[in-house]
Amino acid sequence: MSAPANTTELPERPKEAEVPKADPQAGSAAPSEKPKDAKPPKKAKAPKQPKEKAPPKNGGAKPKAAKPETVDLPQDPDYMFKVGFLADVYEERPISEKHPKIITRFPPEPNGFLHFGHSKAIAINFGFARYRGGECILRYDDTNPAGEDEVYYKAIEEMVSWLGFKPVRSTSASENFQQLYEYAVDLIKKDGAYVCHCSKAEIKVQRGEGTGKERFACSHRDRPIEESLKEFQAMKEGKYKAGEAALRMKQDITNPNPQMWDLFAWRILDTEEKQHHKTGAEWKMYPTYDFAHPLCDSIENITHSLCTTEFEQSRVSYDWLVNKLGVYQPMQREYGRLNITGTILSKRKIIELVNRGHVRGWDDPRLYTLIALRRRGVPPGAILSFVNGLGVTKNNSNVQVAKFDQAIRQYLEATVPRLMLVLEPLKVVIDNLPDDYLEEVEVPFSKDPAFGTHKVPFTKTVYIERSDFREVDSSDFFRLAPGKSVGLLKVPFPITATSFDKDPETGLVSCVYAKYEKPEEGATFKKPKSYIHWVGESAAYNSPIKAEVRAFNPLFKSEDPSAHPDGYLADLNADSENIYKNAFMETGFRDIQKSAPWPKDVEESNTDGSPKPWTVRFQGMRVAYFTVDKDSTDDQIVLNRIVTLKDDKGKS
Repeated sequence: MSAPANTTELPERPKEAEVPKADPQAGSAAPSEKPKDAKPPKKAKAPKQPKEKAPPKNGGAKPKAAKPETVDLPQDPDYMFKVGFLADVYEERPISEKHPKIITRFPPEPNGFLHFGHSKAIAINFGFARYRGGECILRYDDTNPAGEDEVYYKAIEEMVSWLGFKPVRSTSASENFQQLYEYAVDLIKKDGAYVCHCSKAEIKVQRGEGTGKERFACSHRDRPIEESLKEFQAMKEGKYKAGEAALRMKQDITNPNPQMWDLFAWRILDTEEKQHHKTGAEWKMYPTYDFAHPLCDSIENITHSLCTTEFEQSRVSYDWLVNKLGVYQPMQREYGRLNITGTILSKRKIIELVNRGHVRGWDDPRLYTLIALRRRGVPPGAILSFVNGLGVTKNNSNVQVAKFDQAIRQYLEATVPRLMLVLEPLKVVIDNLPDDYLEEVEVPFSKDPAFGTHKVPFTKTVYIERSDFREVDSSDFFRLAPGKSVGLLKVPFPITATSFDKDPETGLVSCVYAKYEKPEEGATFKKPKSYIHWVGESAAYNSPIKAEVRAFNPLFKSEDPSAHPDGYLADLNADSENIYKNAFMETGFRDIQKSAPWPKDVEESNTDGSPKPWTVRFQGMRVAYFTVDKDSTDDQIVLNRIVTLKDDKGKS
C-alpha cells in the first residue's frame, strides 16, 4: 500500500461579478449534482447515487419544514448605482466642466469597530465613486479624543480593504484643525458666530425644551465681534475649562429646524486623561461634527456628501455654514440606514459584552461587527451582493438575521467547494473487508466541474455521524440500524449494520460493526434508501483530519434584545455556541486550504502566499458551511460554522 500522490490545487474561481445567480433552493442539504458512479466489479452494477440529504430530525421522520425565504441577488453588481436614489443623486450633480470628477468620502469615527450597517455606507460611497469613474476619500472624523485609538484607525482601513475598496487617500479631520480654526475666526468676523458661556441647562431653556415657552436668544449672542474674537482666542489658549465657554454659530432660532438653533461650532473637552491621538496636547478645544464635517467636505472638494437620513435635518445647517463663509459647497444627500434585527450594533453595549466575558472580543463570530463577520467566514462578496440587492432609498432597511443568512447561503452555494465532515464521529468497522483494504473513491469538490475532483480513502474503518445510527430501528428511519443498509456517499456499494458495542460508563454506542454489500459476480442487491457522509481511517493518507468545530447560534433570543424589560443582557442566548471538540474531516481539506481564497483577486493571502484563515471556506456535506478560525495552529484546526445549510428557525 503506497502513500497518496501529491494533491493538486483547485482551479481559480471566477470573479465575483461573474458568479452565477444562486439556485433558488440554495442551502438545501443535498448538492444538486448527479455524481459519476464508481465502476463496480464486472457484471455487478453500483446503485445510482442520489443527492445528499440532510439527516432527518424528530427521530428520523421527515419534517415538513417551511421553505426558507429566497433572497434574489442581482446579476448586475452595479444595480444599486443605476436605479433609484443613487441614479437621482447623480442626475442632480453629474460630471460637468464645473464638477469634472465625482469625489465622495467615507467619514467614520475612529472610536470603535465598524459594524454590519457600515457595509452599506462603504458600498455606497466607494461604489458610487468607482461606478462613476471618480474617487473616494477615507476620512477619519477624529474631532473627539475620547475613545479614539490607533487600533480603530487600522481596523477601519482594513475593513474597507476587505470589502474590496481602496481609498484614493486617507485623511483626518484633525489635519484641518488649523484651517477650521481660521474658518471660525472668519465666521465670527462675518457676524456668524459668537462665544457663549451658558450651561447646558441654560441652553435647553433658551430652546424651549421642557418649558413649553418660545425660544429666545442667548444673552451672549449680540456681544461685539471683537469681544467674541478675544474670547475665542482665550478658548484656544486654554484659559477656560470644559463647559465654561463654547463657540456657537449665529443661525436662525426662529427656524422650526433644531439644526438652526445656534449650534456649537467649537467646544472645550476634558482631555486631561486622554490627549488627541494625532495632535496630542496642541489643541485645547475641538470643532464639532456640525462645523467640521461640511467644511472638511468643502476643503476636500467633495461633490456628493452621502450620509444617512439621521442627518437630513442637518442639511440646512450644512448649507448655511458653507454659504455664510462663501466657500465651495458640496451637495449633501441622505439615504436610509441598514439595520439588522436579533442583535445589537451599539458600541457601548458591545463593549459591555466584551468586558463581561459574554463574547471573546469585538471579533467574536456571534457579533455583527465587520471583523466578527469576517472571522465567522462571511465572504465580503456576500455582504456586497446583499446590500446591492436591497438597493438604496430614503427608507431604513431593517433586515432579519435569517434573511441575511439565506443570502450568505446562496452566495456560498455558488462559490465554495464541498467536503465530508463528521461532527460527532461514530466508528464503523466493516468486518468483511481485509485489514489493509484501501479503495480510492473519487469525490467532486462541487457540482461545478471547475472545482475538479479529489480522491479519499475508503477502508475497513470509517466514521459516520452518531445521529446516522440508531440502536433500535423504526419504519421512519432511513439510515443505519441493526440489519439495515445505508449507502456511503460515492462508495460503490452500501453497508449493513450487524452489531454494535456500547461504552459501559456513558451508555453510548462506541462502535458499529457492518458488512460491505459487494455482490458476487452476476448477483444483484437492493439499493439503499439513503446515503450518508463518512470519513475513512487511513494512516497512509493521514486520514481523518481532526478539528474543533464551533457552531454558532444567535447571541440573543429575541428580534429586539434592547426591548427586554430587564435589559439586553437578560436576552442573551445561553446556547449561542456549541463546540464539537473531536470532529473529523476528509483529506480534501488540504487541497482547498492550499487553493483558497476564491476568487483570488477579491481577498488577499498572507505575504508568504498562504491563505488567511477566514478565506478557507467549504460546505460540509449535509451539515453546514465552515471556515478556518484564527485560533487554529499547526497541530489543531479550529473551524467556525458560517451558516447552516437551511434556515433552522422554528425547528427543534
